[in-house]
Amino acid sequence: MQKKMRIRVAIDGPAAAGKSTVAKRLAKMLSFVYIDTGAMYRALTLEVLKENIPLDDEEKILALLKKTSIELKQQEGEQLVFVNGEDVTAKIRENDVSKAVSHVAKLPSIREEMVKRQRELAENVNVIMDGRDIGTNVIPDAEVKVFLIASVEERAKRRYEENVKKGIPSDLETLKKEIAERDKRDMEREHAPLERASDAVAIDTTNLTIDDVVEKILTLINQVRDQQL
Repeated sequence: MQKKMRIRVAIDGPAAAGKSTVAKRLAKMLSFVYIDTGAMYRALTLEVLKENIPLDDEEKILALLKKTSIELKQQEGEQLVFVNGEDVTAKIRENDVSKAVSHVAKLPSIREEMVKRQRELAENVNVIMDGRDIGTNVIPDAEVKVFLIASVEERAKRRYEENVKKGIPSDLETLKKEIAERDKRDMEREHAPLERASDAVAIDTTNLTIDDVVEKILTLINQVRDQQL
């Protein structure tokens, strides 16, 4: 019996390195399922803030997660995020959520539950999943692993421009500080820290266009496809 071919692409990297933009474009081009794991943590964080739960109260946050439905839906090439049936796609990108999400995401039991959900989403499909521990923890046996990097200055500039387009008030210097702090928390957390998988291909996006990065990852995907034929 012929083995079913599938390709799972894990795209990791720090905040604002271009993961989601690149992953969305690749998924659309290839008709792969796109899973934005960061959006799932943001969705939970939105609920935590709404319920006024302390960001370090792991027990209460886990209880909240277990009764919270988080759905990722594809619509006209865009991913929409729903929490308990409500479209929160815009809300999860607001500054209060951005500032709080890494505190929620570092909690071990929260990551364990989220990883379980993410693995279920990635079963038996061609998938592009982006986050911070996809290649090391969520799907460590992914066929393609990429680790995107960029300078703090460049990432802050990108996030600033993204926020301006969305009408979200932003300050560039504040964003630089927040991104550097986020990097530190992500890399130093005890459970599934941000790190490059030993077999991941590192791509520095600082001086590359989105098209350049997409082309590099497409080359990796096509190499795997050729090997599977």
